[in-house]
Amino acid sequence: MPSDNSSTRKKRRIVQGPLPGGEKYWAQLQAIGHEAGLHSVGVTSADPLLRARESIRHRIDNDLVNGMQFTFRNPERSTTPSLTVEGAKSIIVGAYSYFHGDIDIAMQEEPAFVARYAWMDHQAALKESLRAIMRQLRDDGHRAVVFADDNSVVDREVAYNAGIGWFGKNANILLPGAGSFFVLGCVVTTAELPVATPVQDSCGTCTRCMPACPTEAIVAPGVIDAHRCLSWLLQKPGVFPREYREALGNRIYGCDDCQTSCPHTRNLSVPVSVGGMSLRVALGVRTLLTLDDESLMEACDGWYVHDRNPMWIRRNALIIAGNEALPTDEWKQIIGQYVGSAEPVLRAHAVWAAARLGFTTLIPVTDADEMVRAELAHLPTLRSNL
Repeated sequence: MPSDNSSTRKKRRIVQGPLPGGEKYWAQLQAIGHEAGLHSVGVTSADPLLRARESIRHRIDNDLVNGMQFTFRNPERSTTPSLTVEGAKSIIVGAYSYFHGDIDIAMQEEPAFVARYAWMDHQAALKESLRAIMRQLRDDGHRAVVFADDNSVVDREVAYNAGIGWFGKNANILLPGAGSFFVLGCVVTTAELPVATPVQDSCGTCTRCMPACPTEAIVAPGVIDAHRCLSWLLQKPGVFPREYREALGNRIYGCDDCQTSCPHTRNLSVPVSVGGMSLRVALGVRTLLTLDDESLMEACDGWYVHDRNPMWIRRNALIIAGNEALPTDEWKQIIGQYVGSAEPVLRAHAVWAAARLGFTTLIPVTDADEMVRAELAHLPTLRSNL
């Protein structure tokens, strides 16, 4: 997502004399953030994020990244706020709840579930709230730029430094009395503001999130192995690892298990009003596999999809079909179409789904593509509940 730095200088008002700062000014900005809908607002310095930089390098050195880019692409840039806003002195951090409670769905087909943060565009609401703070800062003569879901700033680290919450064992930021169902963003500014201190870790001896992970991706408290994390594997291009396909279950985008297992998040989450907007809790698997490219991307609007290529959504939907579909004639026809796809990635995952559903007559003896031949050499058995 782009930041709001495109017109920083044009929109900053030139003010004569000393610019506002300090405790009273911070109280004013904090009130603006709360009034704009932020659940929590904190502030930290714009000093380099050395601890985060060390953590990023540790993950890279220990092969825990699995091709992720984002803040791993350029750790120096992502951990040096002054590189994004010249003369930056402070970072104002905001947290916006995306908790809507459990919602019962009634579908005429097999559902493919979406993680809560993607039920609607919560990032848009977060950014609008942060812009209210940014506008005040610019009106007062300061430079100020909003960053949210942006690889320019390690958002969890600045949230921790700003006293928003502590790092849980699932690597999420947990807000005191509110849990982790929050999107995070910040305003990097030249204003001098009083910095907060980090809050106390309140996880204690609780480790419920670690065994709750379907693939055991939390390899140590606060350390996620991206080779196993379903949320990343759903976004990563290429072959979805065979050893984690059954664990994927019926997830199509994201995974909430390490959060819903957390007592803080499960019991204390802060509901947010959707203002009449519809929530995308789940999509139909058959629908995902039968829509044309344009309609499919529209149905999944707002998701990160590698190269905006709908093939990756279909790949994931084929795995869900193998896990959830019934061996009906309709499904045999759908899977058969994908076994005959011109895309080796789709053929490979369709072959796997066919074997899981017992559609043995659809499975070819061999294939011209090495990827598909590898699938044929490692076919799964019929799903146990069929």
